[in-house]
This record gives sequence, structure tokens and C-alpha cells, in this order.
Amino acid sequence: MTIFEGTFAHSDSFRFAIVIGRFNDMITNKLLEGCQDCLKRHGVDVDSQGTQVDYAWVPGCFELPLVARQLALSNRYDAIICLGAVIRGQTPHFDYVSSEVSKGIAAVGFQTGVPVIFGVITADTMQQALERAGIKSNHGWGYGMNALEMASLMRQVKGGNATPNHYAGNTIAPATHHALSASLQNGISSEAAIESDLP
Repeated sequence: MTIFEGTFAHSDSFRFAIVIGRFNDMITNKLLEGCQDCLKRHGVDVDSQGTQVDYAWVPGCFELPLVARQLALSNRYDAIICLGAVIRGQTPHFDYVSSEVSKGIAAVGFQTGVPVIFGVITADTMQQALERAGIKSNHGWGYGMNALEMASLMRQVKGGNATPNHYAGNTIAPATHHALSASLQNGISSEAAIESDLP
């Protein structure tokens, strides 16, 4: 029996992309700082001139999924982190943007097989957003941790480098593991083929 479980060590071989929305940059810059701090403390070189992390700035949250998808399709990254902030106003704009961004970011992961971290704060007020971007805690740190864990986990799932374990719960048999990896790859290939046929 085998357990697949991400770790936070041996991160020097991972490559990440961080996509940041400029809108509400007072919030997104703080999220980025928290995310960089997390990655750096876990052995990742976060320098923009380095080889481990690339940065892409987009106008706002709505553009995050498109750029994240293009980066994922490059097959250069172990995980992609999307950072943004949507704050409720007096029109329905908040609901439309929040809904489409969350669906879009999720779709990128499904379509490409690359972990895409949802690092978008959706808040009713600027105060709530600030509290989540550093006043009380910085959620950017958690987004960094999620990226590290998912990069490690997906490398295990795709490469079969899981940890042997004899616990009864949450286990995947080795034969099932190989079938799972194959089906994941086939599913991704099929979806890519279908998508390429769309106008």
C-alpha cells in the first residue's frame, strides 16, 4: 500500500510561477511578500533574476486564469500561484468577477494537470482584505505552503515516488497508482485535444 503526501523539503528543484493582479495592489503586494517569505524560508530562490520563480503581472483578477493557463501549458512549472483581491462594492461586479475567477483558476488545473493555487482574497470591505494580507495574518504565506505541498505531491503521483505505508486509511495500491497516473495523463491529453478542436 502507498500513501501520496506532499512535503515541504527538497524544494530546490521546484519551479514556480506567481501571477499577480495589479488591481487592489495594496493588498496583492502584501500577499506577494508573504508568499515570497514562505518560499524563501523553505529553500526556494525567489529572486526574479533567479531560476526558480517567474512573476507575471496582470491588470486584475479577471486576467489571472488566462495567464496562468499559458504558463501551465509551457510545462516549465511545478505549481502556479495566482494572487489577487476582489473587494465588494455597491454593484454586482464583485459577484461576477469572484465567480468567474474561481472557476477559471480551477479549470486551469483540471485542463493542464499543473497545480494552480487560488490566492485570491474575496472580501466585503477593504479592512477585511487588509486583515488577510498582513494586519492579522498574511494569507500569502499559506498560498506559498500550498504550492510547495502540491508541487511535491504531484511529482510523486506522476513519478510514482510515493512513501510506502501500511496504514489502512487513505491508501492507493501500487497497481492502482500506475492506472491513476495513466488515466490522469489520458484525461489531460483528451481534454487538450477537445479544446484544440474548439473554434
